[in-house]
Amino acid sequence: MEFKDYYKILGVEPDASAEEIKRAYRKLALKYHPDRNPGDKEAEEKFKEINEAYQVLNDPEKRKRYDQMRQQYEQWQRMGGGPGGFDWSRWAQGAPGGVRVEFRDLDDLLGGVGGFSDFFRTLFGFGGGDWHEAQTAAGHPWGTVGAQTRARPRPRRIEHPITISLHEAYHGTTRHIQINGRRLEVKIPPGARTGTKVRLRRAVPLEDGTWADLYLVVQVAPDPRFERQGDDLYTEVPVDLYTAVLGGEVKVPTLTGEVYLKIPPGTQCGQTFRLRGRGMPKLRRPQEHGDLYVRAKVLVPKNLTPRERELFEELARLRQGQTA
Repeated sequence: MEFKDYYKILGVEPDASAEEIKRAYRKLALKYHPDRNPGDKEAEEKFKEINEAYQVLNDPEKRKRYDQMRQQYEQWQRMGGGPGGFDWSRWAQGAPGGVRVEFRDLDDLLGGVGGFSDFFRTLFGFGGGDWHEAQTAAGHPWGTVGAQTRARPRPRRIEHPITISLHEAYHGTTRHIQINGRRLEVKIPPGARTGTKVRLRRAVPLEDGTWADLYLVVQVAPDPRFERQGDDLYTEVPVDLYTAVLGGEVKVPTLTGEVYLKIPPGTQCGQTFRLRGRGMPKLRRPQEHGDLYVRAKVLVPKNLTPRERELFEELARLRQGQTA
């Protein structure tokens, strides 16, 4: 199995902060997003790799586990390796007794983004719980001295990331996934955000005859048009100089289609307008929405014709005369 250097994939140092990791991920995800590279298989694979790296490094527990394994792997390399290769089995995460859950259709699970590598699944792809043994005292109604009894098992829990687009997070979406021969329908509610967990009770049959709850942990992929902050969205629209000076209307993208925004005369570059109720639906109250904030990017014309330059010079003289 191939070792994955998640820090190198995101282009950050091993001591990078959470904010540095987030910035690097966002930049690369926008560059290689399938919507920006339709039909480009190389970009698609790169996007999968970037997403996988972020799933690990953005999660403190997963990052800690990965760093521990990474240190041992690098130490093994410095010692010249060993016969039989690196012992990955000691890092395989699973329930006691070797119980493993196989996700046979990770591409469906991730909504078309693609499956995770064997490396990822070895470290993080298996859930499980554990049994505990209890010593009982003499005369206790549950047993005698030294007897060991099996307590009821803790609920088994399996977590796995699922990536959706911002458009799907807005409208809600349905996924069909296949796990251990069972085909399940998963509904992601409108307003879901990164970190939202969707629970499927007793969804995964395990080898010992018990069942595990499946928690799908939502990751909302970056959208090149919008930045999300809570339930509010932020976007930037170009405004030509003439509209900024004289006023007019510009088209603004929203997650339900384009709308027109009225631009008042004298609009400045960077001026922000609010469109109420055009943001994300609230997770538990989808009839309510956040707002959409639109930042005006005033475009200064280039390559003026002689006549245009003459008119601008005349305007400049008029303005100077008014302020004299």
